[in-house]
Amino acid sequence: MKQIIIVPAILIAALFSSGRSFAQAAVVHDPQKELQIGAMENGKWKFKPDWYYYLFHRKYSGAEAYWQWAGFKSGLRIRFKEEKSTIKRTMPVRILSEETQNQKFKQVVKEEGYIKELYKEDLAKELDRTVDAAYLAYKDEFNRMQDLITENLLICESRSKGKMKTEINELVRQNAIICEKVSYVRKTGPGYQLENVKRQKAYEEAKTAMSGIVKKSTSLAALAVYLYK
Repeated sequence: MKQIIIVPAILIAALFSSGRSFAQAAVVHDPQKELQIGAMENGKWKFKPDWYYYLFHRKYSGAEAYWQWAGFKSGLRIRFKEEKSTIKRTMPVRILSEETQNQKFKQVVKEEGYIKELYKEDLAKELDRTVDAAYLAYKDEFNRMQDLITENLLICESRSKGKMKTEINELVRQNAIICEKVSYVRKTGPGYQLENVKRQKAYEEAKTAMSGIVKKSTSLAALAVYLYK
């Protein structure tokens, strides 16, 4: 009689264990959504991908670009400041009570269906996002303008012998931001994909901004030739 009771108990325990393992394996962790939800509630004021929020959602994310010196790894970095954001958190930053946590968990479950619908919509746009068809129309013009900017700044540096360093560095900084935006828009893959309509709009804005740098660098080069003969 003891064997008849023990064997089913072992089977039930095994089934329970495997079911629990399967449920655990199905959990998906999305660090980008975790940061966004944390910023909305009581977590750190930080978003990912950082350049995406700087280029397209700067007002509500409070993103700003700054130059960081780190030897060969120096370059533009992005940081987020809550005080610069145009929105507020859904609740003040404080230690939450257990009841408040429970209410938020229920809200997350309620919104899960809405999030799934958004995910399905993103899947429908996957093909358009994975191919950057817009860049080919701007590639040659971007290269031409970058050559002009480089040539003009070299003239300024050569003629002034370093006396125009401040002006040159400022144009280099402005141009680097534009090039970084173009580089970001060209990226594909999870977290970077854009529809070609949005890419084309971004490239058109970059073209206008880059044209402005060409004009500024040309004027600066002409001034250098005039002042430093």
